[in-house]
Amino acid sequence: MVFWELDVALGLKVNQYKLISQCASAKEMWDTLEVTHEGTNDVKRARKHTLIQEYEMFRMLKGESIDEVQKRFTHIINHLMSLGKTFDKEDLNIKILKCLDRSWQPKVTAISESKDLTSFTTASLFGKLR
Repeated sequence: MVFWELDVALGLKVNQYKLISQCASAKEMWDTLEVTHEGTNDVKRARKHTLIQEYEMFRMLKGESIDEVQKRFTHIINHLMSLGKTFDKEDLNIKILKCLDRSWQPKVTAISESKDLTSFTTASLFGKLR
């Protein structure tokens, strides 16, 4: 079988096949591919800590639209969740409302007083802010 046929048969690209071709077991193959694509546990832990810091320091940037805020925020949250971090809806919603600049204060107050932030999705909150 030639390499391009392996791509179809195993669902692997040639360079991935070369990484695992010397592995003795399926477990060893899986571990090799996992470390290659996701990094070691130390790398994952460092990435998670960096993203947590980004989350904690997250603020709306000067001149940034609410769509841009949502895109940046969602990017951080999705990456953290893929690394095993969990969030309460209410915590995320409060974080979003606190990160907005002062020009958003009337809307933040209105939403905070009228909505139950525990059941609101972040998408719904960003929709209200729009």
